[in-house]
Amino acid sequence: MNKKLKKQIPNIIFALVFLVGLAIFLYPSVSNYINSKHQSRAISNYEEMLNTISKEDYSKFWQEAKAYNEELAQKTLNFSLTDEELAQYNKIMDPTGTGIIGYIEIENIGVNLPIYHGTTESVLQVGIGHLEGTSFPTGTKSTHAVLSGHRGLPSSKLFSDLDQMIVGDTFLLHILDQTFAYQVDQINIVLPEETNDLAIVDGKEYVTLVTCTPYGVNTHRLLVRAKRVDYSEETKLIVPADATRYGNMIVAPFIGAPLLLIAFILYLVFTSKWFRNRKKTKNKPHK
Repeated sequence: MNKKLKKQIPNIIFALVFLVGLAIFLYPSVSNYINSKHQSRAISNYEEMLNTISKEDYSKFWQEAKAYNEELAQKTLNFSLTDEELAQYNKIMDPTGTGIIGYIEIENIGVNLPIYHGTTESVLQVGIGHLEGTSFPTGTKSTHAVLSGHRGLPSSKLFSDLDQMIVGDTFLLHILDQTFAYQVDQINIVLPEETNDLAIVDGKEYVTLVTCTPYGVNTHRLLVRAKRVDYSEETKLIVPADATRYGNMIVAPFIGAPLLLIAFILYLVFTSKWFRNRKKTKNKPHK
């Protein structure tokens, strides 16, 4: 190995370490961006396919969903469906044949995600799942729809910022040819087996958003319950005055970038000292 190459070894090592660190640092943001594009495309395709559906078909879809909800309201809370019940469930509100019920829009925390039937892992990796055994969002009383989403995935944001929502926040559900608005009225943290807050309340219309908490630990469940309110373009813009919130994906670069810069400066300082000391040692006369 020649002397010039030996001198470059510290630079090569630092460059490799820096590139690996940069890749690890950028992966969540880049991956989230790519997945957001896929989720947006799924929503766009859903809306395009809805344009081909007739008014008669829309009426049929709504009638089936409302009948399903009425039957569900007479039963006790049950999330473990039989194969027959699951087959019936999957046929409700699937006009496009893709398993997408609609999509949820939470402007306050930058969420715009497709809602799929069921809460299998394959669903929760790409969007929001509608919990089997709960009501479909139909704009009718005595219903309680439960929507579940992952939090803290390195590849996608999903419900990562759900803990930033507060009582009074609003969100929208775009279902078939209708849009429903909901306003948060209750936020609870419970154990996974505590499901009483997900039950249907006679005469009430709720949607509860569910995710794991604390962030990265996931021993409990965060339940953000909302009641339906009249929808208008103004409704979606309701944001409490003290609700300026910043997501993890936005904050991370502002924390990570200075750390990388500090590491680079430290490297320059130490390598500069190393080269100076080496030069002095080399030029020191031998006795």
